[in-house]
Amino acid sequence: MRILFWGTPDFAVPSLRALMGEGHHVVGVVTQPDRPAGRGRKLRASAVREAAESEGLPVLTPEAPRGEEFVARLRELQPELSVVVAYGHLLRPRVLELPDRGSVNVHASLLPELRGPAPVNWAIIRGHRRTGVTIMQMTEGMDEGPILLQREVPIAPDDTATGLYLRLAELGAEALIEALALMEADLLEPREQDDRRATYAPKVDRQTARIDWTLSAREVADRIRGMDMVPGAWTLLDEEPVKLFVPRVVEADAPGEPGQILVADPDRGLVVATDGGGAVELAEVQPPGKRRMGAEDWLRGRGPEVGERFR
Repeated sequence: MRILFWGTPDFAVPSLRALMGEGHHVVGVVTQPDRPAGRGRKLRASAVREAAESEGLPVLTPEAPRGEEFVARLRELQPELSVVVAYGHLLRPRVLELPDRGSVNVHASLLPELRGPAPVNWAIIRGHRRTGVTIMQMTEGMDEGPILLQREVPIAPDDTATGLYLRLAELGAEALIEALALMEADLLEPREQDDRRATYAPKVDRQTARIDWTLSAREVADRIRGMDMVPGAWTLLDEEPVKLFVPRVVEADAPGEPGQILVADPDRGLVVATDGGGAVELAEVQPPGKRRMGAEDWLRGRGPEVGERFR
């Protein structure tokens, strides 16, 4: 099948490689332009662009996927189908409907749950016990199109957004190949979504990632795990930001105010009070200007003391 591929982050790369591995003809790749990244803010190509160029595929990098010149270029490629995986822009109907078979999307949730740009993060933050991937026929509405295929995975109590993201990227690639095989055999039966069950997974940002210690211990732990990727869960200590990783809900030996440090010992760990008498132990941290490290290493150095508060 002649496929036009749309994608930007590393989540999309397994799907692109799976398409080529199955012998589909990827006629072109659309990805977002190079963006500043890293401490030096040098321009960096997207993960999809790097993967596509390594395979000698033609790459388009429009600032926005619209305009007569851009649409004309797509027509020249003569795709039968567009496959969209975390591209990062909404596509207009004239673009979605340009290929003969329309456009399909690989979405990292069990739609209609968690429509939107950050389904992996919010599945963990909201305490879901399972998630998965959906292959859907794209329409103008965000993640609202008919479901073509779904595959489910459990979310373990210690899963992080980073680990779940990688698992779902591979599962999405497998589900995509299965869906396209069924499509070519005319065996797919699209199923309309139940909009009454829809939930939304908004984009995460630095403010979303700040920890509210007045939440329960479980809610705090889930948010830390759900923000494990960029931007990373964080809190303030003496007005300086500290990133937090690898949380575990524990019993508090004594009550404390939300955010108060109850234990700060290299041998016993770093334990912080939450609302309702609960507590969270943190196995890893990233102090300001430092690398990510074990909490015990921080406590052996200039780490906090019992009684101080994260805010």
